Amino acid sequence: MLPTRVRLDDPSPSLAGAGFGGAARRALLATRPAFLIASVLPIFVGTAWAGAAFHRFDSLLFCLALAATLLAHAATNVYNDVGDDLIGTDVANTGRIYPYTGGSRFIQTGLLSRRQMTRLAVGLSLAALAVGALLAVLRGPGIVLLGTTGLALGLLYSLPGAQLSARGVGELAVAAGLGVLPTLGAVWLQTGTVDARAVVLCVPVSCWVSAILIINEVPDIDADRSAGKRTLVVRWGAPGARLIYRTLTLLAFAASCLGILRDALPAWYLLPAIALGLAGLVAARRISLAADARPTLKRAIELTLAIQAIGCVMLVTSILLDHLR
Repeated sequence: MLPTRVRLDDPSPSLAGAGFGGAARRALLATRPAFLIASVLPIFVGTAWAGAAFHRFDSLLFCLALAATLLAHAATNVYNDVGDDLIGTDVANTGRIYPYTGGSRFIQTGLLSRRQMTRLAVGLSLAALAVGALLAVLRGPGIVLLGTTGLALGLLYSLPGAQLSARGVGELAVAAGLGVLPTLGAVWLQTGTVDARAVVLCVPVSCWVSAILIINEVPDIDADRSAGKRTLVVRWGAPGARLIYRTLTLLAFAASCLGILRDALPAWYLLPAIALGLAGLVAARRISLAADARPTLKRAIELTLAIQAIGCVMLVTSILLDHLR
């Protein structure tokens, strides 16, 4: 448990206040925008593969896919705060590492009510569905299935009653919703098909985003356990979190090597793959529940976010340089 002498950060009180500008700023920050890049980058990976392997790129489809994905991810983040407030985990969370874990804290600090956050989540979901409907007009009804599946996974992750996060499958839902679906969906949107090499490429993307969730669950373990939110980290503890993280890291590396063997990635990508793998093993080693290890854990969380961002950027770069030269 975190000693009471340690100060916990919360959103700035300056965010409170009347006026449209303040309300818009609160609505934006409630979506946890810094994390939205996790779902945006897979779109770039899938689109890069579509352009490189199939020589297909439609800028309108690309922009609409980005918009729909951002809105759906934002809705998921907001509703996650609502769901966690309903079961009491965010209220009881004194071990969080803000702003990475423990939610946006907007409900707990009174910046937005639970009802306002719910309305925001519904509005974002409807906006995502509207963009998805436009994509369906342009590319056919198949995109509706992909989009609604991703949105449903995000909302069911936190929805009381379903609450995938409490059933030991939330991590798999995140891997699918923020890794597999945006990557392969972007390929399909541009080309109308998904090939085996695209499936290989989505594996490291999914592993990296899953690793973010796993390590972010570590500081929240006591609050999640007390609220009955039985994540994999609650079930397996810090040793299990390290094991899962290392497994994801090695799986991402193995998929990268397979991508090289299948000519989806150039041979030189082995170097960044090794670097990303080593960085992942370093982050895994820093997973600990000890109070004096919190600064190290925070750096490991930041390293994990960097691995996902840099890894996706390196995938896009290597795909484009290798196939479009």
